[in-house]
Amino acid sequence: MKKATPFWISVTTILHHKNGKRVKIVVVNTGVGNIRAIPNMLKRSGASAEISADPDVVRTAECLIFPGVGSFDAGIRRLREAELTEVLTHKALVDHTPILGICLGMQIMASSSEEGKEPGFGWVPGHFKRFCPEDGGAKPIRVPHMGWNLVHQIAAEPLYKGMEKEARFYFNHSYYFIPKDETFSCGIAEHGILFAAGLKRENIFGVQFHAEKSHRFGMKLLENFLTLASNA
Repeated sequence: MKKATPFWISVTTILHHKNGKRVKIVVVNTGVGNIRAIPNMLKRSGASAEISADPDVVRTAECLIFPGVGSFDAGIRRLREAELTEVLTHKALVDHTPILGICLGMQIMASSSEEGKEPGFGWVPGHFKRFCPEDGGAKPIRVPHMGWNLVHQIAAEPLYKGMEKEARFYFNHSYYFIPKDETFSCGIAEHGILFAAGLKRENIFGVQFHAEKSHRFGMKLLENFLTLASNA
């Protein structure tokens, strides 16, 4: 059986701990979307990026950024075909590697989604539910939720450090996260109803919005995540 062609890009970025240790960051791609947007933002932060097609790179990563767009089931299947499911789960739950999921990347971290039949990774227990036009009450909302929206911090969150209390990010999604435990929520947005704009659990973070399309707020969020990773 022919082995599936790897479909992810790795980006090696040199950061420094206080002790001068280098941190290797891998950006995982599900094969769709603007795969260079996040590496480009990292470069604007002064990071040195290297594109790689070697699957073994993900095993040696000290930090992971997991973006993606597209359908839930298709994303799960692509990761399985590329033999990355077990590797990523080991990195997240056993090695406790800092990981940031973006859009579809965040959704795959959860237990399940109404969008598909495949199980999610289950790193952060919770379920994704589809928005309904009726969520807006007398004024129906548009589905998908697309455009700029405010994100409210529930408490002081490391990902939002140095931003205004309510930062603006770019969203494009039809499903929202319902965490099993409210402490897994990281930021709240509103689209007819209040919903979790992000998730968190120990070393695992996720954001529903597109950080790579959110200009200065997205840049700052990525920089904050890299700081968390370099101090882990």
